[in-house]
Amino acid sequence: MSRSKLLSILAFWGLFSCMSSEEETTTPFISDITESVYASGNIKALNQYEAFANGTGPIQEIFVKEGDLVEVGMPILAVYNERERLSRENAELAQAFADYQQNQSKLRDLQLAIDFAKSRMQNDSLLYARQQNLWKQNIGTIVELEQRKLAYENSKNNYQSALLRYQDVEREIEFNSRSAAKSAAISRALESDFVLKSQINGRVYSLPKEKGEMVGPQTVVAVLGDAKEFVMELQVDEYDIAKVKLDQEIAITMDSYKGSVFDGKVTQIYPLMDTKTKSFRVEATFTNPPPSLYPNLSLEANILTSSVENALVIPRNYLINDSQVILASGDTVAVEIGIRNFQFAQILEGITETTEIIKP
Repeated sequence: MSRSKLLSILAFWGLFSCMSSEEETTTPFISDITESVYASGNIKALNQYEAFANGTGPIQEIFVKEGDLVEVGMPILAVYNERERLSRENAELAQAFADYQQNQSKLRDLQLAIDFAKSRMQNDSLLYARQQNLWKQNIGTIVELEQRKLAYENSKNNYQSALLRYQDVEREIEFNSRSAAKSAAISRALESDFVLKSQINGRVYSLPKEKGEMVGPQTVVAVLGDAKEFVMELQVDEYDIAKVKLDQEIAITMDSYKGSVFDGKVTQIYPLMDTKTKSFRVEATFTNPPPSLYPNLSLEANILTSSVENALVIPRNYLINDSQVILASGDTVAVEIGIRNFQFAQILEGITETTEIIKP
């Protein structure tokens, strides 16, 4: 054996002897223990959403400022679009031209024609009746009687035709008026789509674009959300999601409030895993919220999944592979573990309160 190798072995045994003489020991003890799942996340305003522009064009006007309170339907900003403006004006011109009240002159002309046809029919009816009376008295000819009859029938047909023409024109005018009004309403609605309006009662948290900037349907132009209520959006690892249930308590810490711990509870578990991060999205609410909150604040949370009172526990770092411990005698024994956290583990079987164990 070489001299260097011998020195290495002697140094190793010397170090082992020193470590052995300073072995840490402990015995199991009774304590309450809780198990939790770690999650990181951010604060979001309730009903927070990103608003996109409905059309392409420059921002014509911005009606609010960041931090302003808004109500449902309140305009946020307007995107300029010349084509929609011209379409709306053209539709309004067509509506004015086809308006029912503006086309009453056509109906009055037809009414005059009806009145004239009616008078003509009544006159021809009298002449026909007189000719019939004369014919009964053997006065006149059969040709004159037939002519009077033909004139009466023609005037009667003309009268009925005038009535039908009046009804057709009236129906046409009414249809054109309603159609033009609908077209104008559609054009105004399309133009109003270029005015972004709030979908909620809340607050404007962000306006990332300025007046004059070009935007499109894929451009986020505002972020809005509730002004008072906030939720936590947590990311839970796929290995832990099975332990998370609704209404479980949460302990929350935030960089904005160092040294403080806030309480919350799980309110929603989204079932679809994000394949990129291998995590699930979980929402939670505060049960004792901080004095003030803002969207996108970061946080860390421990979701309390289970707890046991008066459990037999040992420090977690005394376990080997979460299944064995080393006795004071040097023997290794198997133990059955219950719930555990970063500091302690519950012992179900294998050792007792009087068993002295060595820290590995």
